[in-house]
Amino acid sequence: MEYRAKKSYAAWLGLFFGAAIFSFLFWGVQYSLGPHDLALKVMLYIPIYLVLAGFLYMLIGAFNIGYKIEEKNLIIYWGLTTMRIPWESIEQVIQVKGESNMYSIFGASWPGYMAGLYQAKGLGTVRMYGTQIHKGFIYVKSSNGFFGLTPADDNMIQEIASRSSKEIEIVDMDKIPEEIKGKSAFRDGFYRMLLWVNIAFLALYAGYLAVCFPGSGAQPFVVLLLVLAVCLFFFTLGNANRLYHFSPIGGYFLLCLGILVTGIFLILSLSEITLK
Repeated sequence: MEYRAKKSYAAWLGLFFGAAIFSFLFWGVQYSLGPHDLALKVMLYIPIYLVLAGFLYMLIGAFNIGYKIEEKNLIIYWGLTTMRIPWESIEQVIQVKGESNMYSIFGASWPGYMAGLYQAKGLGTVRMYGTQIHKGFIYVKSSNGFFGLTPADDNMIQEIASRSSKEIEIVDMDKIPEEIKGKSAFRDGFYRMLLWVNIAFLALYAGYLAVCFPGSGAQPFVVLLLVLAVCLFFFTLGNANRLYHFSPIGGYFLLCLGILVTGIFLILSLSEITLK
């Protein structure tokens, strides 16, 4: 029997924003640098292409997450990968309820989608392949690894428990004490404020260039500064949350660094376009 993941528009969201962001990055590098800047172009293109390859792999996974119950195995379909978990290898079947506090060890996520290796505070490591994680998930512990699944059909967990001859355990993350579960970065008001300031600075910078740069006669390097600001934002976004779980101050610092650098880029662009 086959099961789909919980309904989510995350794949289309990723496709839309991914196309817009990577198109801008490639255009920005090409526009800003001339034929005499070949070495710098290569240095910028290599990481962009590497990140694009990883993003496309994650995006394919977002479109085709699925699960299958077979006679001998639980099968997880994700992207170009098929994972088989023999029933006899399953050690625990846990129904996780409530909102988990996770950070990425190696993986990627955006609203409505999560894939990769994560650390779930109060639970342990888990290889997530699912959507709408905030609504809970099935945590399958096996000798082949620990897996997080989010089937749209709630009966799937009964099938897994029955075929693996295990009892369903229930863990309500909302009832786990904060000293065990830890504090989520996105529940921290100061962290959220710094994140929104980063977004506001980047939007202000992009809006300023869109209005004032065309026809200004300014050097193309100001567009390259915006490219670097966008790259910095996603680097900050991906690492500040991870760092926060080890040191909240470290997470704050990384967000503040993003604000500072974007602010410097904005000032440099002002001096080139408006104050020149």
